[in-house]
Amino acid sequence: MLDTFSRTKLLLGEEAMERLRASRVAVFGIGGVGGYVVEALARSGVGSFELVDDDRICLTNVNRQILATRKTIGKYKIDVAEERIHDINPQAEVTKQRCFYLPARAAEFDFSSYSYVVDAVDTVTAKIDLIMRAKSSDVPIISCMGAGNRLDPTQLSVADIYETSNDPLSKVMRHELRKRGVTDLKVVYSTEKARRPIDDPSISCRYHCVCPPGTERKCTDRRDIPGSTAFVPPVAGMIIAAEVVADLTGVRNS
Repeated sequence: MLDTFSRTKLLLGEEAMERLRASRVAVFGIGGVGGYVVEALARSGVGSFELVDDDRICLTNVNRQILATRKTIGKYKIDVAEERIHDINPQAEVTKQRCFYLPARAAEFDFSSYSYVVDAVDTVTAKIDLIMRAKSSDVPIISCMGAGNRLDPTQLSVADIYETSNDPLSKVMRHELRKRGVTDLKVVYSTEKARRPIDDPSISCRYHCVCPPGTERKCTDRRDIPGSTAFVPPVAGMIIAAEVVADLTGVRNS
């Protein structure tokens, strides 16, 4: 009998689809990368989501984030993501946590309830804590390294964190995880050398922040404002989603 996921079932099979329906995936960060992770997992038949993000959609998100359109500017990303998930699969369960994840809030999250954790946040402190919590709960996790300031999506790849190169964020993460005794971590990273954004105050959020009223973390508070495109973060998100589906189902190219 035909259903929403029939075309996927032709490749993965009924048993794999049932595993996806029974899975609960937590996605931390629903921006340029995480938004596409959520989209692809919803279209793959994942049955339950926990979405974690504190941001509202901004005008400058429209160039690359799947949740961002002129109609959604000012709305919370997790609210728009929930609506999209239910438009795709009304049976999917969605739990939302409207917050910026930090170690101090870890007690609010039951990592043992997740089938998989996706780390698409952009701060080292949060990334490290997510990894340590997932590892201690024996839950698989995949982390996205730097996707900003890059132009070539073909240089994105999946690797263990200790096999990465030419990525400043990966270097910091390797150092911090080694100190904590973490021996392995699946990541998506780019071998492309990051470009420096054009130094033009007239187009920088640093000087002309257009974040919607009520935004807690404005661009003016951030250390760096990276440039980004419509193709590098989305491809990173799709690669992550493909890895999550493969790990949850056990179905991979031979």
